[in-house]
Amino acid sequence: MGFKSKYHVDVDFEVPKKLKWYFAPIFSAFWVILYLAVVLTQVGRLPTPLTRQDEAKYPDSYIAERAEQILVNLGRLGPKVVGSEANEIKAVEFLVNELNKVKEQMSDFFELEIDVQVVSGAYIHWTMVNMYQGVQNVVAKLSAKNNATENYLLINAHFDSVPGSPGAGDDGSMVSTMLEVLRVIAKSNGPLEHPIVFLFNGAEENPLQASHGFITQHKWAKNCKALINLDAAGSGGRDLLFQSGPGNPWLMNYYRRVPHPFAITVAEELFQNDFIPSDTDFRIFRDYGGVPGLDIAYTYNGYVYHTQFDRFNVLTKGSLQNTGDNVLHLARSIANAPEMENPSESQTGHVVFYDFLGWFIIYYSLSTSIIINSVVCVVAFCAIGVSLFFMSARSGLGWLPVLRRYALAFAVQVLSLSLGAAISLTIAVFMDGVGRSMTWYTQTWLICGLYFCPLFFCMGIFPALFLERTKKDPLSLGFRIQLFMHSHCLILILITIALTAFNVRSAFMCMLAVFFDIAALIINLITKWHRKAYWFAFAVIICQILPFIYYTSTAHEIYFTLIPMTGRSGSSTNPDLLIAVIAIFFAYLFAGFIMPLYMYFRKTQTIILCFLGLTIVFLILAVTPAGFPYAPKVAAQRFSLLHAKRILHNADGSARVNESGVYIYPQDRRVHTADDNIKNIGVKYKVSDICSDEIFCGMPVFNHRWNNAKEYSYWIPIDEEPNIPGDDPVLALNSKIDVEASNIRRYNFTLTGPDHMTLFIGTKSSAKIVNWSFNDTMLRENWEPPYFIYYSYGKDSSPLDFFIDVESPAADTSNIEIGIGGHWIHQSMTRPDEYEKFVQSFPNYAFVADWASSYESWLF
Repeated sequence: MGFKSKYHVDVDFEVPKKLKWYFAPIFSAFWVILYLAVVLTQVGRLPTPLTRQDEAKYPDSYIAERAEQILVNLGRLGPKVVGSEANEIKAVEFLVNELNKVKEQMSDFFELEIDVQVVSGAYIHWTMVNMYQGVQNVVAKLSAKNNATENYLLINAHFDSVPGSPGAGDDGSMVSTMLEVLRVIAKSNGPLEHPIVFLFNGAEENPLQASHGFITQHKWAKNCKALINLDAAGSGGRDLLFQSGPGNPWLMNYYRRVPHPFAITVAEELFQNDFIPSDTDFRIFRDYGGVPGLDIAYTYNGYVYHTQFDRFNVLTKGSLQNTGDNVLHLARSIANAPEMENPSESQTGHVVFYDFLGWFIIYYSLSTSIIINSVVCVVAFCAIGVSLFFMSARSGLGWLPVLRRYALAFAVQVLSLSLGAAISLTIAVFMDGVGRSMTWYTQTWLICGLYFCPLFFCMGIFPALFLERTKKDPLSLGFRIQLFMHSHCLILILITIALTAFNVRSAFMCMLAVFFDIAALIINLITKWHRKAYWFAFAVIICQILPFIYYTSTAHEIYFTLIPMTGRSGSSTNPDLLIAVIAIFFAYLFAGFIMPLYMYFRKTQTIILCFLGLTIVFLILAVTPAGFPYAPKVAAQRFSLLHAKRILHNADGSARVNESGVYIYPQDRRVHTADDNIKNIGVKYKVSDICSDEIFCGMPVFNHRWNNAKEYSYWIPIDEEPNIPGDDPVLALNSKIDVEASNIRRYNFTLTGPDHMTLFIGTKSSAKIVNWSFNDTMLRENWEPPYFIYYSYGKDSSPLDFFIDVESPAADTSNIEIGIGGHWIHQSMTRPDEYEKFVQSFPNYAFVADWASSYESWLF
């Protein structure tokens, strides 16, 4: 059809009529069905678990039923906390017994050495000295007989758990997987070029103590050249590879061949930049042993993580089979890898990796990613230029008029994205401001309406208004719609270039969006479909199917990993902002090339307004009971309580503070949900408001996370003293010795008490601590006092002897203050009556972890 105007001569271009409005719901339904039929079915796909009956048919395969039985038996021991009988005696005996069973069944090809390590040590963990005494590791080394190689593969999981949790997912599932993998390999006839060390570590939750003891002190540690670390931030689902290396891309070459790949660089960069409120032994092996490896964990159903509901019955056999298949493959392939002969030769930098629905995995080096990203961006930029040239040629307009229209479209697109992001973030702030944060915690479908729909609305309404205002423009509707797609592509090109310049490996996410958009554009240019609006749209739709599936599946996995974590990441930040930012990022990636296609339908503005209507409907739903975040047993709200006695002494030994109370550490944003419960027991005070000049607020803060959360934690003085299930900590000053010809005095102390204690050490006036018997990093690096020392012991309960050297010109005054917090985190405790009523008054959707504690400070 010819088009004639005063601006140009006759051209051969099809001017389409807009499609009927009722095709828009069909278009929308296509994407929704694609998500439901493909994404949701594949992200939860697990293999069929093998049973004992299948063992005869698959003798070299992992048997999920056998692993599950090990998990059940391990779970019967109950919570396995460092220092408890369950952890230090029963769990160790259980594991040694299981290893001996393997030893009895293994073939003549192998030999199995079993060792129980009892180890003590210390290191810096975040902002505290992490000190341990007598924690245990159960270690087994499987090797071929007469094997002389000195390079071992290390596979690690921990058998301890947090207080009150049986730890089926975290980390009993991985312990049982390791035992079954060991059994399968040991029964075979090899090959096994390099020995495999199976480390069952008994103090990961403390945190990370036993792995530090192994890698710094065990006789086999120096030979461990590669690592498979197995942990959990949830219970079940697919096991996610979320850290690789550092360097050593050869490890990914073996991971890409596992039966069920699930890995993404984005998770690694989020984790390593502290967006995830967790840590794993991988950090210890990497930082203290220089061991490269693969860090693998469950992330699904993080709601039960570190709660009493983390039981074997919520973890499916399919998950065990999925993990077992992968770990068995990795153990066999890496232990026989030629790279194990000299892994240092293969340290060639970081890698970019990502899977597609678990079907296959793609990986390449960071340097390769820079080349790929650059080439795609250059090709995309050139393709956009060619497209603009053809627009100019076909429309009869010159270059400058087309470029001006492109600049206008680009400005409108930037405005659309900016306002969409602003509205989404405003909703996040609003929901938090009215006390309705985390409405999506269990009702995850609310995220679509609250945070995606306003983005879709803004990404559609402003281009629609612009096209309506310029409907008499000599440039055809099809070309003007293409200008918006080119504008969005240019935005993503610029983001890709910026991220690549800063060596952000996750830049591949934006690069893929550019790649598939340009693929559609090149197809259109070659076929000349760009002249025919509907054919152009058809090519775009076809080329957007794969990125839509990838981005929505990735968003699904990220949300279902991070949402449960918001229930334990503290109260200091608004979690709705995190949810909104994720929505903004992924909407930019997959919706930027789909929303312009709505411009082909009649009543475009009315159609786009439906997204605004959905936003309003979902906002209303979110403030009704439908948006209540918690559910009993399924998705609990978490509180940590300490029933504590605290005594703060003056220099003359008298007590300036002597009181009992309840320390409340809420673990999510909804800190006021327990207000009614608190009113029934006393008056709450924000911990940060009563700190005064006391070191660490003069409170029995349990670890560095508790200290960081004091702004959102509470102290409630009550009359009832806690029933301490053991002896109070005793700090004895054995001697004070003046060093000759200096202003230094040495204080020698002995400390006894429960198996979990915190030591807070501060200085007075001009005194300075110049040496002590603890880890010296804080002093060597001139950290500002007061100092936090987290101390625990397992099998070895002998007293802790330590010294502190203090330099001070005023030897006759108090130079240092020492506070000792005692924590009875696993002992049986009888609660006093009023405190018992208080704990029981929490609603059935709350998970309350509580224990008795004490705090006492002295001036010396």
